[in-house]
Amino acid sequence: MKTTLRYILWFTIGLTVVGLTLGYGLWRGLSGSVYDGEGTAYVYVRPDDTPASVQEQLIALGCGNTHLYWKVLNALRPYVLRTGRYAVKPGQSFLITYIHLKSGQQTPVMLTVPSVRSLKRLAGSLSHKLMLDSAEIVCNLSDSAYIAQYGYTVATLPALFIPNTYEVYWDTSLDTFMQRMQRENARFWEQNGRSQAAQALGMTREEVVTLASIVDEETANNAEKPRVAGLYLNRIRKGIHLQADPTVKFAAGDEALRRIRNEHLRIDHPYNTYIYKGLPPGPIRIASVAGIDAVLHPELHNYLFMCAKEDFSGSHNFAVTFAEHKQNARRYQRALNERNIR
Repeated sequence: MKTTLRYILWFTIGLTVVGLTLGYGLWRGLSGSVYDGEGTAYVYVRPDDTPASVQEQLIALGCGNTHLYWKVLNALRPYVLRTGRYAVKPGQSFLITYIHLKSGQQTPVMLTVPSVRSLKRLAGSLSHKLMLDSAEIVCNLSDSAYIAQYGYTVATLPALFIPNTYEVYWDTSLDTFMQRMQRENARFWEQNGRSQAAQALGMTREEVVTLASIVDEETANNAEKPRVAGLYLNRIRKGIHLQADPTVKFAAGDEALRRIRNEHLRIDHPYNTYIYKGLPPGPIRIASVAGIDAVLHPELHNYLFMCAKEDFSGSHNFAVTFAEHKQNARRYQRALNERNIR
């Protein structure tokens, strides 16, 4: 009897030791590092992912025994797929990583909305940072019914987007992104008296952005933008055609056009400001903040004409009279000929 009890006692002790050893090993595995690389790594969970494909991403980070640890935790707290971008920092444990994945504790993306020349380029930029397809973005942003939900037309839509960097989630839907842009747009216009400045000019927000987009295309020199804006506002007040070369490039569908010729000026297109008076139907690009503020706070002067400088510095010669402008234009044309720019 005593021998039997002794065996039972040692057997129990043995089981306890084995159990503690296994438990300790498992705990060390769960609390051990998933990733020991430099900098933060990311796990991307898409709608078509499965628990197995998520595990494969963890294995790729260098985590061994992933399947065992996953089974143990899944038995305790079943994993439900949640899309998102999940940060895995050096030294982060498997347990913490699993909890983040299971609970949807994803890491935000710093998304920059750029000042670009087309919504197609915007779509490409968004699709590189978000779980969105660029073709789907372009399709929706070309759909007048979809755009109307947000108070814009196909022509005025570029005025919605304010170039800036925003914190968003990687799996943000296009609808959620557009709603965020609406809020950011409203916030932008209420800052620094922008709405009041637009009213003082007698212009809508969309008109301000439309002119700002032309100013941006005319010059990349932010210091020169208020002067360019003032020139175009002078023309609008006097009822003179804007005659803005960037609108001719837009009408021609050739943003790389370096030399505007008479055949370009004759293109019958609503954006050709050599033919149609006033502002075009909408922005010719996503305007920069500097361009918008230049229109809202233009330089006060009497200039009505401008021509690119013959040194190709990107700046301009300004003129009050057409005679002065012709002299500036001749110098620029001569420089184009000398460089054989057609």
